[in-house]
Amino acid sequence: MSDTDLGARSARGSEYADLSRLVRKAGLLDRRPGRYALRATVVLGCLAVVGVVFVRLGQSWWQTAVAAAAAVLLAQLAFLGHDAGHRQIFRSRRANDVVGLVCGNLLTGISYGWWVDKHNRHHAHPNTEGHDPDIAVAPLSFTPGQAATQRGLRALFVRHQAALFFPLLLLEGLHLHANSVRAVVVDRGLRHRPAEVGLLALHLAGYLTPVFLLLSVPQAIAFILINQGLFGLYLGSSFAPNHKGMPILTEADNLDYLRRQVLTSRNVRGGRLLDALLGGLNYQIEHHLFPSMPRPNLRHAQPMVRQFCVEHGISYHETTLAQSWAQALAHLRTIGTRPSRPEDDTG
Repeated sequence: MSDTDLGARSARGSEYADLSRLVRKAGLLDRRPGRYALRATVVLGCLAVVGVVFVRLGQSWWQTAVAAAAAVLLAQLAFLGHDAGHRQIFRSRRANDVVGLVCGNLLTGISYGWWVDKHNRHHAHPNTEGHDPDIAVAPLSFTPGQAATQRGLRALFVRHQAALFFPLLLLEGLHLHANSVRAVVVDRGLRHRPAEVGLLALHLAGYLTPVFLLLSVPQAIAFILINQGLFGLYLGSSFAPNHKGMPILTEADNLDYLRRQVLTSRNVRGGRLLDALLGGLNYQIEHHLFPSMPRPNLRHAQPMVRQFCVEHGISYHETTLAQSWAQALAHLRTIGTRPSRPEDDTG
């Protein structure tokens, strides 16, 4: 590498340091445990109300509405588990892990340790082929190289993957649960494996027992399908706007941390309601630049980060929720329908 290249990379590295100093000076990395306590209290309180309604209704097809409401609240708990995984809630790793295990394994049935490992790999290499697990999701293809390897029914699926994307998300909840069970059974390297096994078993028992005790078998099956289908659809619809349809990097893309995180991420415009519905993930650029920044601070960091990117000539992508979904689907459609070459691996 030449002296010029070293100088350019050093200058770019100092850009992130400059931004980090601005953010830290503004107090935006300070933890907000009180806000998280309030949010958790509200979500758990609503979940308790839904539980009471569930018991009072008994054998009724109105339980389908209860299943839908519970799906929304479980997704909100998953967002809290996400924040704990990034140590946004407390400075102590142990305290965050406790919250993550409760929100993940016990309440939503998702292995906290498995998810944190997978998500950290995504943050380290966002939208980077061969490194980001979020763009290596069968049966979808996110690059021409991936599409070129598909044969038979998989190739047929890829050709129609844009139309099938949201219906496929109805299976995401079951997919997360299956991977979680597999992880706690097979992966002996999980940091809190005994606790994860026990809490996941409690979740399964606490979820399935009342459903099959209080409802008829057809109602119980309908409840589970609606609850888990909407849970997966909600989470998937919240994650899809973040990176899908943004540039996909390769080993040859020698970007510094600042540009790697900003150029592969997309923000979604909206007010406080959208912030709550998407768990703060609509501030994806700020979240990727500062993963440990508490969710309530992301909206305050956005103007600072956006202005910094403008001043340094870095593309800062922001759009509406509907447009973000449209862009993600357009990318899937392009990959599925154009002639693909394995060597063409940009998105």
